[in-house]
Amino acid sequence: MKHQETLVVGGVDAHADSHHAAALDERGALLGSEGFATTMDGCAELLRWLSSFGRLAVVGVESTGCYAAGLVRYLRSQGVRVLEVNEPHAHARRRVGKSDPIDAELAARAALAGKADAIPKRTDGIVESIRQLRVARQSAVNARSAAMVQLRDLIVTAPEALREQLSEPQTIRGKAGLCRRLRPAPGELERPSQSARFALRSLARRIQTLDEEIAALDEQLERLVRSAAPRTTALLGISTGHAGQLLVSAGQNIERLRGEGSFAALRGASPIPASSGKTTRHRLNYGGDRDANRALHLIAVRLRYCPRTRAYAERRTAEGKTKPELIRCLKRYIARETYNTLTADLTSLHRQQRPSHATTIICGAGPIGITRHRT
Repeated sequence: MKHQETLVVGGVDAHADSHHAAALDERGALLGSEGFATTMDGCAELLRWLSSFGRLAVVGVESTGCYAAGLVRYLRSQGVRVLEVNEPHAHARRRVGKSDPIDAELAARAALAGKADAIPKRTDGIVESIRQLRVARQSAVNARSAAMVQLRDLIVTAPEALREQLSEPQTIRGKAGLCRRLRPAPGELERPSQSARFALRSLARRIQTLDEEIAALDEQLERLVRSAAPRTTALLGISTGHAGQLLVSAGQNIERLRGEGSFAALRGASPIPASSGKTTRHRLNYGGDRDANRALHLIAVRLRYCPRTRAYAERRTAEGKTKPELIRCLKRYIARETYNTLTADLTSLHRQQRPSHATTIICGAGPIGITRHRT
């Protein structure tokens, strides 16, 4: 019989310090299991080990957006097809237990059986840069909020004279401006009046520093998001913050999604059937990326001021839709429109430059006030 090259399916259980890999043949027989370091040399050694059994067809990897992000980038750079694998089901845990070799083998079996078919997000482009800056900005916003709450509480419990001195400004920011000008005596901090001045000035300066940090991050995010998604940011009611969240949730390789329905489901904007007997209705989707769903909800706030959106709402209300169902319909429509514009934006981004013969045609606004851009 003519010799046929063995097809190999790999599986990887990723961790912070080590990756454990398992190899199966096309019939599901376990060929081997081995651990590797998370360094670049370790990733190269892992790929050589998997390829030593035959022709590598696909690799199923857990934690593609976290511990295995570097491994996924390396495998893709070597032309290896990578699929994202979820954690093993609880039934599998009870049957076979848990260990790194077991999890790696289960990841490979999920890829071999076709249960794992999700393509990981790309983490080597401008969308990844936007994600990183957004993480830093959110951290700064949270720290600023915490500092403002602490400043307010310290003023409430401060000595009477100091509390009266800071009582005139009505806002926390106004009080913080006064606190930055306080002059405590460093040698008398054992006195509550002086330690309170020192603590309030420290918190007020921290708020100012965080304000400057957030402003610098916003400036860079504005530039990156408008560069990556010019069509999306041109839509009615979509700021660079909303567009940045939608970009991060979709990933730079948006083609990994099956279509606008998959895009809507990923954002928790797809209708879920909730019919029974003579009742036919759909309910809200409580799954998906909740940050992206929040962005869609904030975009839908234009219901307050957009005439076309209000007309659409009146028509849907006349059909018997409740307020939550109306918002769901609006979010579903926005998801459809933003999927089309994001796809066009990211396609242009992949080309690195727009063709000289391309012409943008701006059509009339849709039923809820979204302008359609077609190239």
